[in-house]
Amino acid sequence: MSGRRVAVTGLGLVSPYEEAGIDAFFENLLNGRSAVRFLQTDDVPRPLAMPFVMCQGFDPGAALGKPLASMMERFSQLGVAAAFEAWADAGLQREADAPELRDDWDCLWGTALGGVMAFEKGYRDMWQKGRERLSPLSVVMGMNNAVNAHLSIQLGLGGASQTYTVACASSSVAIGEAFRRVRSGEATVAITGGSDATQTYGVARAWDAMRLVSPGDELTAPAACRPFASDRRGLVLGEGAAALVLEDWEHAVQRGARIHAEMVGYGASCDRSHLVRPEAEGQVRAIRAALKDGQLNPEDIGYVNAHGTATLEGDPTEVAALKVVFGDRAQALPVSATKSMHGHLMGAGGAIEAVTTVMSLCHQAIAPTANLAGRLDPACGGVDHVFEGRRQVPFHAALSNSFAFGGSNAVLAFRSAGNAPHGGKS
Repeated sequence: MSGRRVAVTGLGLVSPYEEAGIDAFFENLLNGRSAVRFLQTDDVPRPLAMPFVMCQGFDPGAALGKPLASMMERFSQLGVAAAFEAWADAGLQREADAPELRDDWDCLWGTALGGVMAFEKGYRDMWQKGRERLSPLSVVMGMNNAVNAHLSIQLGLGGASQTYTVACASSSVAIGEAFRRVRSGEATVAITGGSDATQTYGVARAWDAMRLVSPGDELTAPAACRPFASDRRGLVLGEGAAALVLEDWEHAVQRGARIHAEMVGYGASCDRSHLVRPEAEGQVRAIRAALKDGQLNPEDIGYVNAHGTATLEGDPTEVAALKVVFGDRAQALPVSATKSMHGHLMGAGGAIEAVTTVMSLCHQAIAPTANLAGRLDPACGGVDHVFEGRRQVPFHAALSNSFAFGGSNAVLAFRSAGNAPHGGKS
């Protein structure tokens, strides 16, 4: 589709790895290192004990300053910190020092559960501790658009401020819609991405009740998430955040910005068939829509970051969709599911995988699906699964898939900045 070109000029995240920063995160993925650990809590009436992904090294006071951090729930702290990192990576100034008017600069964010921790704390304070009064900040900390509100204020963004809640596709939808607004000229710059913090008793028990959460103990937790494996047992919940700065290409070039990649396409669809059982036909339509939107052919794609949650039905359905779209070429199509290492970050999942996809293009390197070697389910065969170490291979375009409960599908397409016409700095 014609319109302005869209540059990715900033990347940021808060990841579960001890080392901070994008480069350390991507290096851990390339090395196949799992961030999944065994979580034990002292919750009443029954403690949680399950494989989980937590950002244990994250200090919100250090990242945001204690006054600002104290006004935020966990998902906002993670999201704003990731966005600040992406903003700095893009070489953009904070609002107080900004010389330009930002009336058409947007903030579009995704979250599946938003401030669930704030509200669960309120329920516990009332019903377990007998408190009659809750924090006056409970509502503004728990509202799903809290990240947007803080970012728009802190960065002086006067454009659209919108929150997308589309289950596990939330942040991919937010990124896709931000891309559309920049491409159409409605926005010059957009900060976009997603965040979620799901380590609450109620959330964990709800997911466990669906029999979708992988079991494990302290010893086996790092290998608990095994997408496409014959012995996969389900997903691993986690918390985290990731952000991208999308920018009008000419604006980025004029200010001398480093361009990580070009975002070229976005496809969305609905399976229209079942709340929790995915359908390949709907995913096919989303993938084809992203390719068409980006004016890409299937043979242009050199890597797919799969949704790959390690659920029994989800993994073979996604592979089936890829085989329909890519035909005979599917057998040579590199595919990996990095949730095997960073877990399923719910509303933040699409954003952290979009960042991973952009980094893969920048470094011409593909991270593996961990825990897959020697375990491939024949029902998930027919594509080129990357399952051992890093793979260095030249490629120029890639897709990032997100397929959510409710049948909502979102696919993002990126192209190497060096391969784009009049390619950007790298």
